[in-house]
This record gives sequence, structure tokens and C-alpha cells, in this order.
Amino acid sequence: MRRGIGTTALVAALALAASACGGGDSDSGDDGEIAGTITYWDTSNDAEKGSYRKIAEDFEKRHPKVKVKYVHVNFGDANQKFKNAAGGGESGGAPDVMRTEVAWVADFAKLGYLAPLEGTPALDQESDYLRAAAGSTRFEGKTYAVPQVTDTLGLFYNKRLLKKAGVDVPTSVKELKSVAKRIKDRTGATALYLRGDDPYWFLPYLYGEGGDLLDTTAKKVTIDRKPGERAFATMKDLVDSKAAVTDASDGQENGLRAFQRGEVAMMVNGPWDIAGALKGKEFKDRKNLGVAPVLAGSKAQGSPQGGWNLSVFAGTKNMRTAQEFAKYMSSASVQKRTARELSLLPTRKSVYRDPEVRKNEMVEFFKPAVDKAVQRPWIAQGNSLFEPIRVQVDGVLTGGKSPKDAAGDAGEKFRKLLKDEDYS
Repeated sequence: MRRGIGTTALVAALALAASACGGGDSDSGDDGEIAGTITYWDTSNDAEKGSYRKIAEDFEKRHPKVKVKYVHVNFGDANQKFKNAAGGGESGGAPDVMRTEVAWVADFAKLGYLAPLEGTPALDQESDYLRAAAGSTRFEGKTYAVPQVTDTLGLFYNKRLLKKAGVDVPTSVKELKSVAKRIKDRTGATALYLRGDDPYWFLPYLYGEGGDLLDTTAKKVTIDRKPGERAFATMKDLVDSKAAVTDASDGQENGLRAFQRGEVAMMVNGPWDIAGALKGKEFKDRKNLGVAPVLAGSKAQGSPQGGWNLSVFAGTKNMRTAQEFAKYMSSASVQKRTARELSLLPTRKSVYRDPEVRKNEMVEFFKPAVDKAVQRPWIAQGNSLFEPIRVQVDGVLTGGKSPKDAAGDAGEKFRKLLKDEDYS
């Protein structure tokens, strides 16, 4: 990890900068009007970024003295790019406001890169946020982000193909395997596209076997217990039995494309890809797209909580404007808009009661799924846990590694990553 200066010095410097910016009111007049220029890094996907750019432009219309420099940053690059910029290792500096994945907040906060938001304009109507969504914004008793979008995974399915095959939507891995051959024989499509390149998609299989990555209360690594081994074995069995097809890389594009074309009947995905799925030839009639809960395993059914928050850089020179922008981007009006336009899931309770939002069947389905989603470990190292899982999934699916060895190696890597936290 590149840093421009040592962590201790950086934290002190950024805290001083944040204090100076936040207390000096340099970006607003006596009447509270905001002004100045801020940079916003948007990490939304290709189907979403056009809407978010327009939303940022609308903020400028509301505040004529404000200029928002909108920058789209690819999700895969954003974490390290922000760390490099915030640490002084990249020319141009960090953005004033960034759309941060929920697992990044604790990490960035521990490094001193994010401004605490208690008592600032950014935290507006806190009681309106979903409890689970708000949980990912906190680290060591302070709030470092505001929730913008929440999500979880579901089973997307092609209604036409399942009807042609004469099968119901499977509710478990066992049911999927039992109908996979019939789907292939009668439609030519593989039953499931399995994401083998992204560890987030491993979690439903782990939860389905009754497991988890960690026990944060007891400070125990649990990935290498029997449920973890069974999760790896389940994924391998789906591919080996030809119930599923997978790719070692670029699963996002390959899976979505295969689903759009009707080459696979089902895929596990989230609300962020509803708009993308509907662009496919199979879904010119949007009613052909169905969404169901993720497949249950042998022990349980569960999907991870995901989503996006908005964080303010601790070193911003325009603190008040940055806070107001974060407030606006997570406001009920913006969330209503993105729910209607993109089927993204709001983080505000009040938005789910909006009559127009309630008409969106995808949002209505995913809301109870989000309520039951499994909380991920909101620790500073939480995002780092995914790389060992990715390596082991790849080893099992393409490298001939045994599920038992994969679970054991993941556990060993976890303990090394968490050695300073005394995990055993």
C-alpha cells in the first residue's frame, strides 16, 4: 500500500485540515449559502453512471455557486486509487466526496482518510435510514458515511426458458441440480451462470451451509470449518455436473451477456444489474425477467448485505459544500429517482412507502431480501478478506484444488491478515 507520509502523521494532518475546513465556514456565506468547487468520484456501473451524472448536475442547478467535478471511477480501481490519492501518492489528490462500497468505510476510516459526520449537514434525518444500512457507516463509535444504496443478491431467471423446460424456479441447490439437465435438453441453455471470479458471490454458498467468514464477537476465524469446505464443494459440484457454467475472469460481463442472450436460464446477481439485464434481447418484454431468493444450501438460505455509502474526505478544502453534497446524494428525493430509473434499493425507510417506488416490482422483491440479508464483518480488514476467497475459489474451480484445502488455506490467510486483532 502506497502512502505519501506515515499513517500517524497523516491522521494528525488530515484531522487538522478537517477541523480547519469544518470550523472556518470558508465555503458558505453568512446566510448559509454554499459555494465553491468539489470533486465527486462516482463508482456506479455503466448502466447507472448516466443517471448519477445528471443527479450531480442537478445539485449545481440548486446551488449556482457550486461546481461539481464529476469523475467516474471503475469499481475495481477505486479502492486503491482513493488510498493512493488520500495518502499523497497520486497527483491530483483525493475527491471531496466518494461513493464508497460498504466494506471500504471502516478501512478508510482507520487510515484517517474520512471525516467524521456527526453533527454535520451530511447526516440528515438519521432515523429514516434502514438499521442494517446505517451499520456499515460506523467505525469505532463514529459515523464516517451516509448510506446511499443498499443491496443483496437474488436469483435472476428467464421465465420463458423455465416455462419451455417445464420446470419451476428452483429454491435450493439440490432442486437446481435436479432440473438442470431438463433445462439443457429442452432449451439448449445451461441452468446457471456461476460467478467464480468474485468472492462476494461465494457468500450465499457459505451462508447456505450454515457458515460465515468470521465470528467477530469471539474473534474466531470460521471460514475453515466444515461449512466453508462444503461451500467450496457445492460450487465445484455445480460446475462439474454441468448444472452451471463459470469463468475464471470477467464474470460480470460474461455472465450478464450470457443471461441477456438466453444462453443461461439463471444467474445470481443484484439490483444494480436489473437495468443491464433488461437491455438483452431475451428481455425486450421486461416481464420475462424474474427474481427469486438465492438458492438455499443444505443448512440455510442467506445472501450478503452490500451497497454503497457516501464519504467525505478528511482533507477536503470545502468541507461544508462536501457535506451538503453527500446529504443531497443520499436524500429521499434522489433515492426515489434512482429506485424508479434504475431499480436500485433505497436506504431510507420513507422511500419504500412512496407510491411510485412501490410500483417497481424489483424493488418490492428485494426489500424483504435486504431485511434478511446477512451482515458482513464491518471491520477495517473486511475488504481484505475477499482476496483469499477469490484465490481459493479459482483454485477449486479451475486448478484442481480440493475444497478442504481451499477452506484451510483461506483460514490461514485470514489469521495472518488479522494477527494484530488477535483472531484465532
